[in-house]
Amino acid sequence: MDTVDSPGTSGETTPLIPAGASKRPKTPLPKFQIGILMMLHVTEPIASMSIFPYINQLIRELGITGGDEAAVGYYAGIIESLFFVMQALTVLKWSRLSDRIGRKPVLSIGLLGTCTSMLCFGLSTTFWSLVVSRCMCGVLNGNIGVLKTMMAELTDSTNMAQGFALIQIFWRIGTFVGPLMGGMLARPQDSWPRLFGHSFWSKYPYFLPCAVAACFVVLAYLMLLFFLEETLSTKRQPKLKSTTLSGADIEDREVLAQKSMADMPMRSLLTPAIVIPIANYSMLSLLDISLRTLMPLFFSTPMYLGGLGFSPSSIGPWLALFGIADGVFQAFFFAKIVDWLGPKRLFCVSVSCFAPVMLVFPIMSWLVHARGVVDHAITFALLFQLVLAVIWGLAFGTIFMFITASAPAKNVLGAINGLGQTSASVARAVGPALATSLFAFSKEHNVLNGNAVFVVLIVLAGVFRWLASQLPDEIQDRDE
Repeated sequence: MDTVDSPGTSGETTPLIPAGASKRPKTPLPKFQIGILMMLHVTEPIASMSIFPYINQLIRELGITGGDEAAVGYYAGIIESLFFVMQALTVLKWSRLSDRIGRKPVLSIGLLGTCTSMLCFGLSTTFWSLVVSRCMCGVLNGNIGVLKTMMAELTDSTNMAQGFALIQIFWRIGTFVGPLMGGMLARPQDSWPRLFGHSFWSKYPYFLPCAVAACFVVLAYLMLLFFLEETLSTKRQPKLKSTTLSGADIEDREVLAQKSMADMPMRSLLTPAIVIPIANYSMLSLLDISLRTLMPLFFSTPMYLGGLGFSPSSIGPWLALFGIADGVFQAFFFAKIVDWLGPKRLFCVSVSCFAPVMLVFPIMSWLVHARGVVDHAITFALLFQLVLAVIWGLAFGTIFMFITASAPAKNVLGAINGLGQTSASVARAVGPALATSLFAFSKEHNVLNGNAVFVVLIVLAGVFRWLASQLPDEIQDRDE
């Protein structure tokens, strides 16, 4: 790589990325297309997290546990994990398919699958019908990997941090709207008996939040159908036809090369440069979904078992507050903090916040046991946990940047994001079942005074901190 002082030579000390590369003017984001993309993205957390405030109550009402309050966590964890189990089995196939047939067809299938499964979930009256609807949602939904691929195709190295910050911002908006909607709209016959007095709502008390979530998905599908442009280069319609034979010939050769790259065997992509960021994403997903699952379970657990005894209508606003605080902070500060600290340093700082987040849970249990009531001390503890969780959430935007930069070519972005999402889905499948089962086991057998689950997760956080240190110090400039 040439330098100003010696244009024709380069030595071992010459940086791989030019010093001026980070100072290039930022390319403006294609706002309209990214706006549509984010509208599609926000529907997934709205749909998936709208069940969190009431899933534990639903398990109780279905009589699955036979009145055993401590066993609710086992079954809630199974329901929450099933989506990610099935997604893990299929998301790589969807991502690789998007490298061949285009991004839009795969997104369309995912949205229709989410809509159908949410309606089925709301009409479920048995444990097995809940199982089938969650499995359906996971099998038909490979959208998250494809959305990240499209974001990578719509951005370059100068605005990548802004683009991937938006993914987290809109995800957190979804985690705000979803739980808030689920908590407020669950059992509408109790909240608005005049409007929802029909026997249908007594038979299906959780259909309303599922139906509203499905409406969001339908709206997103219509936006995709009419406004979203294809980003896969081999499937895009050229705006201007080539006027020269040589131009057409070059374009044909590029398309053939891109198609050949898209058909690369997966084994050739399993290099350390790709595997290390994906392994970090897996661990991040495991710990994050464990946290997100434990929060509503801890909130809803009766105080005599060490929880806070919140109702679904109280759980929803607290989960929503966590989501919106994270989204607002990332909207205003993520790109600036990345420029200030650098991606790796920010990632390591964020990862280090997980252990303190876990420590707040047993502290709140002790406070409830000592005071016998949820008071201002618990509120302060929750707000402190909120601050730590917001810093923890910054890790997602940075790891997406590492994964995207690891791609050897743009036309394997789908495959690499599919690999990342597969590993993350496996982690998210294990996480809820692991966390809720450990929680239930800790409470049932009073292991470490009911706090064994938090100790296990703190140990895993230590392993994760070491894994984070293995990331490259700098992100490769993919425009070079």
